[in-house]
Amino acid sequence: MAKPLAKIQARPDYVDEVYQTLLDAISDGTLAPGTRITQEEIAEQMAVSRSPVLQALRLLKKDGLVQDAPGRGLLVTPLDPTWIGDLYAVRGALDALAARLAAERGHAIDPAILEAGRRASTARKVKAMIDADMAFHQAIYRAAGNPLIAQSAEIHWAHLRRAMGAVLQHSSQRKAICDEHEAIAEAIAAGDGARAAALSEQHTTRAGENLMRELGEILQANPQPG
Repeated sequence: MAKPLAKIQARPDYVDEVYQTLLDAISDGTLAPGTRITQEEIAEQMAVSRSPVLQALRLLKKDGLVQDAPGRGLLVTPLDPTWIGDLYAVRGALDALAARLAAERGHAIDPAILEAGRRASTARKVKAMIDADMAFHQAIYRAAGNPLIAQSAEIHWAHLRRAMGAVLQHSSQRKAICDEHEAIAEAIAAGDGARAAALSEQHTTRAGENLMRELGEILQANPQPG
């Protein structure tokens, strides 16, 4: 690993913290696709014992974010644009349903969430942009009033985060994403379920197409090791 990982404060049980730290590192590119990792190296960098690292790595492997490396250790799973595209197709259907239900229930999205997204975009802070994007869509899931939507979407977010992280470091689409979020929020606030669903589906389709195109260009210019 070329870049050091952040140390975390010692606790009796901090598997979740180790997992989240590694997930953030995979998402923002600190741990790039194909990077070889070992529990010993991670434990040393984070100043923790090997036990929580081992458990966190098992969770990441179960989630498909790391895989066995040839010989010894693990590596960050290479990105697959086609598979990411399939994920966006599923997400698009969920997001459109959530936006329609949120509008029909008359739930407005907190403007502070939209503002946080614009600030992150202007500052070009990748992790903050990803967090803001997630916060916006999760707010719609909550407003929809159907917990199964959020539960169905949650299992995909870890993979979407890392694809977004790879693209947002280079993308020129940041402002467009914020503008589209604002239009969706306005349709929800107006109670226009059909428009909210249509805008949401267009947003996700466009985002998926842009992500796959830009991700393909990035991977062509910088082939993934492993």
